[in-house]
Amino acid sequence: MSKLPIITAPDPRLKKRAAPVGTVDAEVRQLMDDMLETMYAAPGIGLAANQVGVLQRVIVLDLSRDDEPPRPLRMADPELVWVAEEDAGYEEGCLSLPEHYAEVVRPAAILVRYLDETGAQRELEADGLLATCIQHEIDHLDGVLFVDHISALKRNMILRKLLKSKKAAELPAYSETSFAA
Repeated sequence: MSKLPIITAPDPRLKKRAAPVGTVDAEVRQLMDDMLETMYAAPGIGLAANQVGVLQRVIVLDLSRDDEPPRPLRMADPELVWVAEEDAGYEEGCLSLPEHYAEVVRPAAILVRYLDETGAQRELEADGLLATCIQHEIDHLDGVLFVDHISALKRNMILRKLLKSKKAAELPAYSETSFAA
């Protein structure tokens, strides 16, 4: 396994739609394992392949707490089969929008169909935080960020801050020796 670099907004790759994998082979399993290692190191609770620069429909999640054993979920080609009429709001954050959070309203419960790491088709009913996290990661696969669900004013403010910090990180560091007197 290896840790992958996480892409941060505003990067155009985060706005692209990922392609289906069709079958889970050794390459997809390796991607899932690498994504889990990356997510745990970040630390985060979910990660979509787009966020590591791979435009394939693969997501990983683990909502276990620090004092619990890991319970990773690996999903290829996830699709929402059913969503509840009732909504729930959660304060969402994202590894691709570090240190930014906003209340996002999504369906409170879902049924998701996907291929697991063995290639078997599975269905999972989820509610609460798990339902929110799965929807958040599937949004990534469709080129949608959590900030696309909030007001344009707040979204633009967050994206401007991220762009400003990205530009600041690219500037050469100031050094007293770089200026001759």
